[in-house]
Amino acid sequence: QVQLVESGGGLVQAGGSLRLSCAASGRTFGTYTMGWFRQAPGKEREFVAAVTWSRGILYYYADSVKGRFTISRDNAKNTLYLQMNSLKPEDTAVYYCATSSGYVFPPEASRQSKSYAYWGQGTQITVSS
Repeated sequence: QVQLVESGGGLVQAGGSLRLSCAASGRTFGTYTMGWFRQAPGKEREFVAAVTWSRGILYYYADSVKGRFTISRDNAKNTLYLQMNSLKPEDTAVYYCATSSGYVFPPEASRQSKSYAYWGQGTQITVSS
């Protein structure tokens, strides 16, 4: 059974930084697609960032976080990260990590929640103005 556990959430002032971690158990990362999504109160879950494979490693970011957030993975530790810089109040949400059950094709589909089979429980990020 694949399990994902997020950590690193909390309260931060606007302009600050946080790093989220997602520890996976039950299988190794391999070339599975990994992603971060978030859900703000009263809103639908939205894509944040993903790392996937297609003739090499590919990274995708939502336009709203591009240039501020960085997704990375440490296969040796079976851990996914999300480095978040220049945080804004609109980044406030519950952040979820997720992983696919197999190969995601086309790689752009890593932006879609339906491409993911396993999800963490989420971690709250609150950015104060």
